[in-house]
Amino acid sequence: MRRTALLAASAALVAGALAWPADAAPSAPAAFAHPGVTVSKSQLDFSRSKVNAGAQPWKGAFDQMMASTYADLNRTPRPRAVVECGSYSNPNLGCTDEREDAIAAYTHALAWYITRDERHARKAIELMDAWSAVIRDHTNSNAPLQTGWAGSSWPRAAEIIKYTYTGTWANSGRFATMLRTVYLPEIINGSNSNGNWELSMMEAAVGISVFLEDKASYDKAMATFRTRTAAYVYLESDGALPKTVPSQNLNTREKVVKYWQGQSTFVNGLSQETCRDFTHTGYGLSAISHVAETSRIQGQDLYGTDVGERLRHGLGFHAKYQLGAGAGSWLCGGSLKPGLGPITEVGHNALANRLGHAMTNTATLTQRDRPAGSNNLFAAWETLTHGDNPA
Repeated sequence: MRRTALLAASAALVAGALAWPADAAPSAPAAFAHPGVTVSKSQLDFSRSKVNAGAQPWKGAFDQMMASTYADLNRTPRPRAVVECGSYSNPNLGCTDEREDAIAAYTHALAWYITRDERHARKAIELMDAWSAVIRDHTNSNAPLQTGWAGSSWPRAAEIIKYTYTGTWANSGRFATMLRTVYLPEIINGSNSNGNWELSMMEAAVGISVFLEDKASYDKAMATFRTRTAAYVYLESDGALPKTVPSQNLNTREKVVKYWQGQSTFVNGLSQETCRDFTHTGYGLSAISHVAETSRIQGQDLYGTDVGERLRHGLGFHAKYQLGAGAGSWLCGGSLKPGLGPITEVGHNALANRLGHAMTNTATLTQRDRPAGSNNLFAAWETLTHGDNPA
């Protein structure tokens, strides 16, 4: 009997050594993959081939992107030394300019990759150089969130340009210094605000860490991300109450319910911000999908862990109501505020197409809303980059 127990224990140890624990934060890869923030080279190649073949939905998504103001080759950067963003961007001193210049840099980087028109690469560089020459700080109450939003788009653009553009980017080092000294310190230690804040901040921190090849920051951001994701989307396996972030001291049912916008009934896929509105919930789900996608590109697939389960249920739950299902009185008092945004493509592609999960509501919503545009904050052109993309 004792020998059987020892053998079982040994087998468990071996299995544990071979398996990556489902609740463990992923560690930085031995060598970072580039371009490797949200979208990989193989994904870019797939998109490019489909656009060049005139295939849908990618050609329509590309045309949508190219018709947007973000793709304008005459765009003039509007950098400033201090970006000041109060609650709901009031005051708005450079907030919109910074976010949209960052999205524009990413847009031009994608346009460069697909068309090979060097004017787009040079425009992306112009935008990145303009900001890296000037910005020194983010201030006021929304500074962490603003930094997270803009800081999510910058490294996506920079990765494509640095690792695929055949011309020169003389100031790439200065841009890296900007990310390291202006952006990363503002976000790396997280936030105890609503969950979408910390998730967006960790998305930026992970992306910046990939560009900087900063393994310590990558590991720290990923650990925070795992804790926050578990506290943002509920699974029935969590127990009677949702998981919490320890530093928030949500140590009674009353505190948890209040933090969950007064919601006291918990079901698979419910988010900490569902009863606030779907827009902010969409920010959180989007950030979860982006970090999971970056982690997959970097060699550790979070979609097979609780992160993927939470994302799958979170997307499906909210897609159902976004499509028009009525809410019972148990859910947010029967009153919902839809407006999920263009955020389902990445998660749907990974979980439904790649892993084969049935995601009927998410698929219906994704296809209905194609091509996915931009939310003008940090999400952009995901039908083009991730729509039914097998790479």
